[in-house]
Amino acid sequence: MNDLIRTTTNEQQELLISGRELHEFLEITTPYHIWFPRMLDYGFSEGTDFCTKMFESTGGRPKQDHLLKLDMAKEISMIQRTEKGKQARQYFLELEKKWNSPDMVIKRAHEFLEKRVAALTTDNLVLNQQVNELKPKASYYDMVLQNKSLLSVSKIAKDYGMSAVSFNKKLHELGVQYKQGDIWLMYAKYQDKGYTQTTTHVIDADKSKISTKWTQKGRLFIYDLLKREGVLPVIEREEMEVI
Repeated sequence: MNDLIRTTTNEQQELLISGRELHEFLEITTPYHIWFPRMLDYGFSEGTDFCTKMFESTGGRPKQDHLLKLDMAKEISMIQRTEKGKQARQYFLELEKKWNSPDMVIKRAHEFLEKRVAALTTDNLVLNQQVNELKPKASYYDMVLQNKSLLSVSKIAKDYGMSAVSFNKKLHELGVQYKQGDIWLMYAKYQDKGYTQTTTHVIDADKSKISTKWTQKGRLFIYDLLKREGVLPVIEREEMEVI
């Protein structure tokens, strides 16, 4: 059967019919704003059988319509005792039969589940993003602050997936340190910041080894410096790739 009268659905998956469109289909000569209140005398109540809808009329003033549930639309059609009323009622009966068929019930259930899954997926993605927006800096900082020991450049370089050689070169390019013989030394403006501790280890009477270790404060300095250059620790790059 062709769609004689347009229908919509509410959140409860109930069929709804516009009171004004039904009024027009039934070819009622009484103006809608007078006719509809008369229909309510048959015992229909708002919230149970229909709901009120306001919209702008062509004149710019609010206009009232009503969304009728299927049972109300059927009964109003029957009350008219006209050929159009009979036609509308028969249409609603066939529509109801089709709407409540097993195939349609399964179809609506499937669509409902798809919407729920989509909503849950969106909620999870939003939650995941919110967590990750707060996590990058905290995750690396927390790891650093929990560690009170001195670190070799090799250990810090490993945090960034780099070798000690390439890492030292990167810090040199950024004006942090320079190479003197076989060791790397900080430029003067960084030497009193507490970023490193340099010690001399005596091997024998003729030989000693100079070792420079980074403090946790120095490690955070490197983190902030490299982050400004777009270089992040491996742990944060992995988290960003998940998003």
